[in-house]
Amino acid sequence: MAQPSLSIDSSQRYLVKSDGTAFFWLGDTAWELFHRLSREEADLYLRNRAEKGFTVIQAVALAELDGLNEPNFYGERPLEENDPTKPREAYFQHVDYIVRRAGELGLYIGLLPTWGDKLFKESWGTGPEIFNADNAYSFGRWIGNRYRNTTNIIWILGGDRNPRNENDLGVWRAMARGIAEGVGGHDKAFMTFHPQPNNVNQGGSAQWFHQDNWLDFNMLQTGHCRENTIYDRIQYVYHLSPAKPVINGEPIYEDHPVCFNAKDLGMSNAYDVRRDAYLSVFAGAFGHTYGCHDVWQMWAPHRQSINGASTPWYVALDLPGASQMKYLRKLMESRPITDRFPDNSIVNPVLGSNDRIQATLGKDYIMVYSTQGKPFTVSTGKISGKEIVAAWFNPRNGEVTAIGKFPKKQQQLFTPPSQGYGHDWVLVVDDASKNYPIR
Repeated sequence: MAQPSLSIDSSQRYLVKSDGTAFFWLGDTAWELFHRLSREEADLYLRNRAEKGFTVIQAVALAELDGLNEPNFYGERPLEENDPTKPREAYFQHVDYIVRRAGELGLYIGLLPTWGDKLFKESWGTGPEIFNADNAYSFGRWIGNRYRNTTNIIWILGGDRNPRNENDLGVWRAMARGIAEGVGGHDKAFMTFHPQPNNVNQGGSAQWFHQDNWLDFNMLQTGHCRENTIYDRIQYVYHLSPAKPVINGEPIYEDHPVCFNAKDLGMSNAYDVRRDAYLSVFAGAFGHTYGCHDVWQMWAPHRQSINGASTPWYVALDLPGASQMKYLRKLMESRPITDRFPDNSIVNPVLGSNDRIQATLGKDYIMVYSTQGKPFTVSTGKISGKEIVAAWFNPRNGEVTAIGKFPKKQQQLFTPPSQGYGHDWVLVVDDASKNYPIR
């Protein structure tokens, strides 16, 4: 079944489907999906993510891990003689199958035509470097045309590389132009750019492409360290002009060596990924991408481990952080999404990066995320109604605990049910007259 096409809403902050309903991006990074999995394995992966409430799968056609020269599961390579103007049909028939199967399960594919090491390797890339402006345009036009009638594709250029110079910018712009022509026009080519991490005041994809018409929304990569000031990074892009939606497309992964230093800092956990998710969304992102270190590379015991992956991907699919992402989606979809905007002026204190408190609100509701359960005061005067009803939402299990109904007042103290590392909570405050469901 065809998925509804996506576009930007009138506020320029959110994604909406062709029927006008809001679309919440809950992504997963499955970079090696097309390259390493069989059809049966891909089915297993996609069913698992659909059942967990994910909506977008980010995957790469010309994959990172020697994706040009190491064949896929069926012994097929993507290009003849590593030439972008000579794509091989058998390889892309496998990509076709996975894209189609994702659509049948209600999933969108965030499709990267290539990983960035095919443009330039740097010290950690496999490459080889095969793209220039001419063949990037040709490959973009070819792959865009191949999926011109496929409505569950979101195009993602980049692939973990930041442009170094005008030549690099020209290559990516040529590929974007080719894709747009291939699909039949820019209005049918929904596109963004996946960068490496960059500084707070640079803004991910916005640093180079914010003014480009082909860039429909901005994407950040905030990296794999704990306690990043991800809210500042989201906010910087959120306030750029013209307004464009923003998302954290690669935050800290679950089961990843923290800052690539497991010996001193350990491995990331479910709390780490929850924290990044709620802080990003409450700071103004239109959704969030989860990732798991074992899953992005589809690691299995017979494969080389990248950066210490040690849990088979088919086991790591059910790590707790992955299962908890659906609670974020359910919470955000329980209130009008496109009314929502970030506003930390209504809470006190805001605190630091490790115990941050972040607020978002709509016309008739407020949500406040406390990363470690610290108490805070809320000014409820910015939402409608004379009375408010409040409840605690538990990001670990989705359970709701009612607090009660109160007259709306300028400052009101709220103390979460528990406090400390891993004890994150969301306060939900509604205009009582709206009778929103608590779930």
